[in-house]
Amino acid sequence: MMRAAVLALLLVLAQAAQAATPLAPPSPPARYALQPVGQGTLTWFGLHVYDAALWAPTARVDFDEPLALVVRYARALEGAAIAERTLEEIAPLDIGSAVQRAAWGARLRALLPDVDDGDQVAGVHRPGKGVRFYLNGRSLGEIADPAFSRAFFAIWLDPRTRAPALRAALIGER
Repeated sequence: MMRAAVLALLLVLAQAAQAATPLAPPSPPARYALQPVGQGTLTWFGLHVYDAALWAPTARVDFDEPLALVVRYARALEGAAIAERTLEEIAPLDIGSAVQRAAWGARLRALLPDVDDGDQVAGVHRPGKGVRFYLNGRSLGEIADPAFSRAFFAIWLDPRTRAPALRAALIGER
């Protein structure tokens, strides 16, 4: 019983230490002089899905400036499932037409790889250009559509997000 309690405490301390270190964007966005804005954790029915961190040139979110969202996965997931979930999160925000979302989905399914526990996927908003994706610092490619970039980042940053506590953590409100 005591051993289980000690193991649980060590796990909590390890997660807290990991959460205290901001997830860094991959090296290419460094040219934008980004700084951490906030970070948080997404859980689903008590399961730790991922940790996320938002980086920007200043402490405020401005789509006229570059942004980087870094997601460190806490479990293995298929790229196709990540793409589908992305579209499911964009749909209720009513961003883009059905035709646009279908095209975005096809591009995401082709672009996003399967991930393992500990893998980091970063999306870098490039104002007026779109979003470039990285896996563990290696470029995956980009979706050169500014409307998609706004829709993608809205999943976390729009006030209508399905994860308001994570949004608050990312934009530094908690």
